[in-house]
Amino acid sequence: MDPSMGVNSVTISVEGMTCSSCVWTIEQQIGKLNGVHHVKVSLEEKTATIIYDPKLQTPKTLQEAIDDMGFDAILHNPNPFPVLTNTVFLSAIASPTPPWDHIQSTLLKTKGVTDIKISPQQRTAVVTIIPSLVNANQIIELVPDLSLDTGTLEKKSGTCEDYSMAHAGEVMLKMKVEGMTCHSCTSTIEGKIGKLQGVQRIKVSLDNQEATVVYQPHLITVEEIKKQIEAAGFPAFVKKQPKYLRLGSIDIERLKNTPVKFSEGSQQRNPSYTNDSTVTFIIDGMHCKSCVSNIESALSTLQYVSSIVVSLENRSAVVKYNASLVTPETLRKAIEAVSPGQYRVSIISGAESTLNSPSSSSLQKIPLNIVSQPLTQETVINIDGMTCNSCVQSIEGVISKKAGVKSILVSLANANGTVEYDPLLTSPETLRKAIEDMGFDATLSGTNEPLVVIAQPSSETPHLTATNEFYAKMMTPIHSKEEAKTSSKCYIQVTGMTCASCVANIERNLRREEGIYSVLVALMAGKAEVRYNPAVTQPPMIAEFIRELGFGATVIENTDEGDGVLELIVRGMTCASCVHKIESTLTKHRGIFYCSVALATNKAHVKYDPEIIGPRDIIHTIESLGFEASLVKKDRSASHLDHKREIRQWRRSFLVSLFFCIPVMGLMIYMMVMDHHLATLHHNQNMSQEEMVNVHTSMFLERQILPGLSIMNLLSFLLCVPVQFFGGWYFYIHAYKALKHKTANMDVLIVLATTIAFAYSLVILLVAMYERAKVNPITFFDTPPMLFVFIALGRWLEHIAKGKTSEALAKLISLQATEATIVTIDSDNILLSEEQVDVELVQRGDIIKVVPGGKFPVDGRVIEGHSMVDESLITGEAMPVAKKSGSTVIAGSINQNGSLLIRATHVGADTTLSQIVKLVEEAQTSKAPIQQFADKLSGYFVPFIVIISIVTLLVWIIIGFLNFQVVETYFAGYNRSISRTETIIRFAFQASITVLCIACPCSLGLATPTAVMVGTGVGAQNGILIKGGEPLEMAHKVKVVVFDKTGTITHGTPVVSQIKVLVESNRISRNKILAIVGTAESHSEHPLGAAITKYCKQELDTEVLGTCIDFQVVPGCGICCKVTNIEGLLRKNNWRIEENNIKNASLVQIDASNEQSSTLSSMIIDAQLSNALSYSEALNSQQYKVLIGNREWMTRNGLVINNDIDDSMTEHERRGRTAVLVAVDDVLCGLIAIADTVKPEAELAVHILKSMGLEVILMTGDNSKTARSIASQVGITKVFAEVLPSHKVAKVKQLQEEGKQVAMVGDGINDSPALAMANVGIAIGTGTDVAIEAADVVLIRNDLLDVVASIDLSRKTVKRIRINFVFALIYNLIGIPIAAGVFMPIGLVLQPWMGSAAMAASSVSVVLSSLFLKLYRKPTYENYELHARSQMGRKSPSEISIHVGIDDASRNSPKLGLLDRIVNYSRASINSLLSDKRSLNSVGTSEPDKHSLLVGDCREDDDTAL
Repeated sequence: MDPSMGVNSVTISVEGMTCSSCVWTIEQQIGKLNGVHHVKVSLEEKTATIIYDPKLQTPKTLQEAIDDMGFDAILHNPNPFPVLTNTVFLSAIASPTPPWDHIQSTLLKTKGVTDIKISPQQRTAVVTIIPSLVNANQIIELVPDLSLDTGTLEKKSGTCEDYSMAHAGEVMLKMKVEGMTCHSCTSTIEGKIGKLQGVQRIKVSLDNQEATVVYQPHLITVEEIKKQIEAAGFPAFVKKQPKYLRLGSIDIERLKNTPVKFSEGSQQRNPSYTNDSTVTFIIDGMHCKSCVSNIESALSTLQYVSSIVVSLENRSAVVKYNASLVTPETLRKAIEAVSPGQYRVSIISGAESTLNSPSSSSLQKIPLNIVSQPLTQETVINIDGMTCNSCVQSIEGVISKKAGVKSILVSLANANGTVEYDPLLTSPETLRKAIEDMGFDATLSGTNEPLVVIAQPSSETPHLTATNEFYAKMMTPIHSKEEAKTSSKCYIQVTGMTCASCVANIERNLRREEGIYSVLVALMAGKAEVRYNPAVTQPPMIAEFIRELGFGATVIENTDEGDGVLELIVRGMTCASCVHKIESTLTKHRGIFYCSVALATNKAHVKYDPEIIGPRDIIHTIESLGFEASLVKKDRSASHLDHKREIRQWRRSFLVSLFFCIPVMGLMIYMMVMDHHLATLHHNQNMSQEEMVNVHTSMFLERQILPGLSIMNLLSFLLCVPVQFFGGWYFYIHAYKALKHKTANMDVLIVLATTIAFAYSLVILLVAMYERAKVNPITFFDTPPMLFVFIALGRWLEHIAKGKTSEALAKLISLQATEATIVTIDSDNILLSEEQVDVELVQRGDIIKVVPGGKFPVDGRVIEGHSMVDESLITGEAMPVAKKSGSTVIAGSINQNGSLLIRATHVGADTTLSQIVKLVEEAQTSKAPIQQFADKLSGYFVPFIVIISIVTLLVWIIIGFLNFQVVETYFAGYNRSISRTETIIRFAFQASITVLCIACPCSLGLATPTAVMVGTGVGAQNGILIKGGEPLEMAHKVKVVVFDKTGTITHGTPVVSQIKVLVESNRISRNKILAIVGTAESHSEHPLGAAITKYCKQELDTEVLGTCIDFQVVPGCGICCKVTNIEGLLRKNNWRIEENNIKNASLVQIDASNEQSSTLSSMIIDAQLSNALSYSEALNSQQYKVLIGNREWMTRNGLVINNDIDDSMTEHERRGRTAVLVAVDDVLCGLIAIADTVKPEAELAVHILKSMGLEVILMTGDNSKTARSIASQVGITKVFAEVLPSHKVAKVKQLQEEGKQVAMVGDGINDSPALAMANVGIAIGTGTDVAIEAADVVLIRNDLLDVVASIDLSRKTVKRIRINFVFALIYNLIGIPIAAGVFMPIGLVLQPWMGSAAMAASSVSVVLSSLFLKLYRKPTYENYELHARSQMGRKSPSEISIHVGIDDASRNSPKLGLLDRIVNYSRASINSLLSDKRSLNSVGTSEPDKHSLLVGDCREDDDTAL
């Protein structure tokens, strides 16, 4: 019958029940609802099954009713099941008129009676009952005036009392019904025909214009049914003759295989029953002869039973029946169905046929449409996308629970499922859709008629399984591959998702759209994977659906990225045929796109669809061919980002240069001293030039080994060669690359200077040796070693700092679990087996067990278990999240206290953790290295020097040819033997080379590294670790500072901020509440519990608390336990107070000598406590029942929360605190507010950053309420709340694209991608390792004022670097004209030592200038406070703009009217005045004000401030 007409049943999952009283409460409350006939709640299964009237209730309203009672109600299947009703006919026995009104009201109040129709004229009543709740006999007992209509009873005796059991002797009839126009026509027919005796069920289809009727032919005829439909005004024709639905070939096989065993009497059988068989049943539950006659009369009416003999003594029944029409199992069910339905029947002798063997073949010739049996049809559904047995089990588990499904057998090998179902309750299409909703592709097999199956006795179940597989093979259609191809897959980039509920919203709504088979959304990657039917919908339409839900969506064109790629090592291959064997076997598999095996390397490269097949299946396939296969181990470190190679090469370069540079410097210093000595001699003793030369050449180093080659020049040359070619090798490479890109940087300048100095010196030396010169030539062999040492040192230090970045990735990757425990479970979630596998082998759809303390190896959905999970990895929030069935979990997060079974949804590179690794990687590789100031300078300086040197060369050549006299006068090594032209050119060259060499900026290379080294050293002394020069140079340019909230602005750990006592202190004191609560929470692992215990211990000044027993925790609700032994604790505390009181009293009474008065006053001071003390002694070791938790927990335990308490909780929640209620012995007695408190210096730090002209933004993964509350406390006006790690990166990028330099301050793993992306990442030292590694600056002290200090230090350092450049260049700029010979006419010629001295002086002055940074002092808190206090004012919430996610559409506070604004501003200014006064008068009183959240609420906090 139409479910809207009858009675429906729905099963609702109920979470949160703890005991039988919860069960009783639900049954009582829901049972009272109008239209509810029956409620059964199971504590074990956590379900409530409700039978109700669909006209008065719906599954949704029932779910809401349970929800309103404080439990979590989940409606897994919103489609209710129809409940079969029976009709009982009653007639009046007595002659007077029975009291019909009284009868009607009595019966309607009875559970299980759904309807009553009374006909006073005919003195009858028709009562509709639910047979599983009430039977006819009970109805008679209720109304003694009426009796059962015996005729009806006879007729109805064969009916079934349980609607789910197959009826004996039912026949199905299909009729064509014309003239139906709307649903009221269908319900009219269903209503009218459904009430006829003998009609079991009817379903009328408006679309097909047909009626399907199941009736009992011994109670009603086809003609009668047809007449009744026509009487209702609709022409009806029998579409198919009433048929006992056709048997499939499989059932014939089954009938043939039924074991045959003859009984004695069956040989003397009437020949007309050639097909007769006999079966003997054992019947339990018969009490008297009426039971015997009941069974005999019920079965003898069945047309296929020829005789039945029931024996009460032997508890048996011998039935002769027609074996071609019915099975023993059907007869067994028919006996069990006989009213009152309490018989238990079992078969003892098999079905025995009188057929001779020849006639057994005639069984196949029997027309297949004359066998009657229970109404069960069978269909085969092709299922694509199953990867392993867990898929098989999950499909079988879900589908077997669907209405009308009798059994299901899924075969992974044949990729199909065989389902036995009741065609009136479900259809193949419904089942196909149900399988698709689970994420598999399902298509109906190509058979035309559903096959009917006869249920077999349970002993034959193994046989059934075997035949099912045979059947499945027989039925797999050849074209299933083409049908599978009708589904396509697309990827859509989705923006604007902020949390798991966004994901659920998209998945839920997309699945409802026509043509969409499955949806999987990855939150971190911002990507949706959709499988759809291209005939119905297309990717742009799907993207439009997502946009309609309020998210941004674009179709990703390159769909290859969804394919899995597997690299395997295959051992045991010997030749090309092995390769071919593996490749051909794998490519035949569904879901494998491509496979290539290399014999030489033993490697296989496979591309596959992770939805259909997984790495374990592929390895298993290869192993089944007789080879060994294993994964290629991926390098889990981020080696491509570490700078190990560069660090190694620069260190080598520095050490080589240093080794050879030290002797060169020694020689240089010696020569400088000697030259200076000679100069003073020349000046004081007026020595002639010749004498000078003689003295010079007589020095040891200037002695000539060969003519023109002195010891000094030889040593310098030998020491310079290795430096020039080994130490400077990398400089040459970098210079070459720079010139190739048409730029001139520091490397080009260094290479140019050293190469020219070396080449020129070498040429000069060779020329001197060739000319056998008396005077040693001036060489510049000392330049390259000096330069290379300083610059290689700078580069080496810089790369060490850069190398730290990759450690962040290595740390992140180490968070990933390496192994996973994969389990197989049966349909009741009972573990069958478990195995440890490598995390890379986990496939989508696998079921994984995660034990307490374990890491989640992949992203997934919980299918069983309750636990708290630490997800600070993603959200940055310290509070663990409750997980239950249906919750999503994140790879890398840590399971805390319960064991969970999860189904993998995202594996490998799709997991959230992999996405964070990818974000950090991208941020680090995409962050452009800042161009060093020295490089920039070199870009201008190199061409300038080269031009000047060329100009010098040309000018001297011209001067030489015009006036040779000048050259002759000033050329020191002029030799008459050389030609004039050669002399001029040599002189010009010497001048231009000198220009190049003096200009060589040795100190330019030192200017930055020395300042950076001193700056980072000073930073480290002040608790600021700066990683290298880049962050130091960048920080001064920062325009925007972005703060994370948890652990950065706030402490990151929950702290008790207020305890409110809700009862009078004479009933229970505050200390007693603290002692009880502290003891109870000491067993809790929850951070809130730890915070409460810590607070109670501090307040009571004790380390030891009472005893806690019967401790129970309900995740997401609270705890309950019993507490004893707190009296000693209180007594100790009271004695301490007594002692203080006595001391105070004696101080007060210091003049009075009377001792009595002092004790008296002490008694006056705390008389109440001594009372409490004696009271506690009296109640020594009293036991208290304690409940601590949220509203729901209190309501569930029967406590009423009044409006004041509720308002108080709401107010705390509005301020971003967590409010927890405490009940002792079923009395609400305390409210505890717990919050993550703001760091005391946060407000000041934000204010100073703003006063430095920086924009300050708060960005957090937390909700907007808490974010607004925290922002208002610290004075930040721009807030981005509910932001994912990827959104933080995007926001930083967005700010950078606006041309702003961004500093990001954070502490969590979720901040690490943003820290890496920001121009300057600043990590709090107490934060996670990953954040510390990803950041450029680490604040060792957990102090936000160090953020200000780091920016300040950067500004000072950059200033110092600029001064260094001035020192570096000033010597060069003065030296160049001298070297070029501009001042020759006035006798100023550049001596070689002067060049060296200038270089040394510039280097020394640069180093000294850098050392001045050592004097930097970090401003103290007091200094900052003094400057800031006058202007600091708290922000009112209306001034704060809140943005959710990263969009700039802010959720501003409601617009205030002009008057409101004036009032607010005046209140704020008065408040800031008051706070200024307070802060001047006393620090103590300003404390509450500093932490209060809103204007004017400090007073309320003061009452109970802690």
